Amino acid sequence: MKRTFTCGELNEDFLNKEVVLNGWVNKWRDHGGLIFIDLRDRYGVTQVVFNPQTNSEAYEMAKALRSEDVIAVKGKVAARPPEAINPRMASGKIEVHVEKLEILNKAKTTPFEINDQIEISEDIRLKFRYLDLRRPRLQRNLTVRSNVYKIVRNFFYDENFVEIETPFLMKSTPEGARDFLVPSRNFPGRFYALPQSPQTYKQLLMIAGFDRYFQIVKCFRDEDLRRDRQPEFTQIDVEMSFVDENDVIDISSRLIQKLFKEILDYQVQMPIKKMGYRQAFETYGNDKPDLRFGLPIATLNNVFEKSEFKVFRSVIENKGIVAAIVVEAADKFSRKKIDQLTEKAKHFGAKGLAYLIFNDDEFKGSVTKFLTDSEKENLKKELNLKNNSLILIVADTYEKSYSVLGQLRLELGKELDLMDKSKFEFVWIVDFPLLEWNEEQNRYVARHHPFTSPKTDQLELLTTHPERALARAYDLVVNGNEIAGGSIRIHRRDLQEKMFDVLKISKQEAEAKFGFLLQALEYGAPPHGGIAFGLDRLVMLLTGSESIRDVIAFPKTSSALSLMDGAPSEVSEEQLAELHIKIR
Repeated sequence: MKRTFTCGELNEDFLNKEVVLNGWVNKWRDHGGLIFIDLRDRYGVTQVVFNPQTNSEAYEMAKALRSEDVIAVKGKVAARPPEAINPRMASGKIEVHVEKLEILNKAKTTPFEINDQIEISEDIRLKFRYLDLRRPRLQRNLTVRSNVYKIVRNFFYDENFVEIETPFLMKSTPEGARDFLVPSRNFPGRFYALPQSPQTYKQLLMIAGFDRYFQIVKCFRDEDLRRDRQPEFTQIDVEMSFVDENDVIDISSRLIQKLFKEILDYQVQMPIKKMGYRQAFETYGNDKPDLRFGLPIATLNNVFEKSEFKVFRSVIENKGIVAAIVVEAADKFSRKKIDQLTEKAKHFGAKGLAYLIFNDDEFKGSVTKFLTDSEKENLKKELNLKNNSLILIVADTYEKSYSVLGQLRLELGKELDLMDKSKFEFVWIVDFPLLEWNEEQNRYVARHHPFTSPKTDQLELLTTHPERALARAYDLVVNGNEIAGGSIRIHRRDLQEKMFDVLKISKQEAEAKFGFLLQALEYGAPPHGGIAFGLDRLVMLLTGSESIRDVIAFPKTSSALSLMDGAPSEVSEEQLAELHIKIR
């Protein structure tokens, strides 16, 4: 029996109509002479009823049905009795009285129930992912993902972009995460790499004259994983010629506005605000601030620059930072709780955590005895202190003080339930440092990537003070998640070679890794820039999921294993021999 309707579309408009439904047995109930089954497909659930007076053969067959059996039923749509109406189901006012049953496939007992309320380990879910994907929530997630693809493509087609695919087998140019390498059978000892991004290809497409390019593309990085990372991930890749930062930011903002409106009916306020990297780091402790709640970081160097407390004074004298966050709920924090926060601060890298409690115009806490009356007054003004305030202070290097307080701020935001989960707070972070110093490699590395252009009025700094140069880069952040990042690119060979020189990439190495791009820049490369959206992370936010694994059909575990099919797996000696590879 071929279905005529899905389990999600029948309602009282179809009363007395003969229908055929196909699907899985979701629930089975015997109510004294009548058998009720909730039949499920990806569109919804419909109740079907087996009555021996309607068809005794179908009724007897239904007695043997169990969860996840695949069946086809033919019958007529009938109104449910008023007392049996289920308002939680779209089809809750009707049921189908079965006249014929066909069992298409019997199912073994599943290792877990197919419903959204199950509490089961993720390892089991991933091992039986094809069963996990039957759950309504995951089916909704992947349907949203499909809709995102459609909206993105239509948006860029309407904006006159060309969708172009770039290769998966490319030259290895390791400058960042590790490449996944693919051995070449035809060229023994030589390897392709899977792309970490299509960065060089999309720049070549700009040189080729395709001034507006996009693709939805798989990328691969062999790096340590966490909640929002996978070895293979999907990004919306965009590049444009004859543009500046604001052009890329504008079209990206409009895409986001369209996605959130069409998927969630949520209106993103335009223009999306901008914040400089330094302001973000010194106020929120990172470059992807969650703006759904307060608890800003305050710098206290001006309060303690002449302090008698040696710890604070020595940090300031060594060009470090004394900074604090204020929690206006001191009574919620016992001494034990403050000790736990101190341990967390140490785990985040701080040497310790000082604290003060301000109440009834008095200070108490670990460093109160070191404070002068003048410092107390200045603290009250600087922090705008109110009664029942807890002040948490970190004194360390510039990077450490702000980053530790930033992580504590997020912990407190969750613990005190300060984050409004109904809100989406968007912000563009701009004015990033171009470079950062890598102690292990004893050289500067590109903060974004080595093709990012410095600000045009700061080119001299590459020679004199490279650490001061700012990048023409921009990240889009929502609720503490970076969902997109991009930059204006270097489009002249001389400047690109200068950047390689600053990064201590020799001429020989640059030629070996990027010679094709350097050569292409000599043939009339236009000014260009672009951006890449993390599609997995974006869908995670749109669906309210906790992990990107819940929005990817067949994800890997946090250790990059595929528990369902056993990848990565061993291969035969014959395969290795063909590739001229030996395993040590």
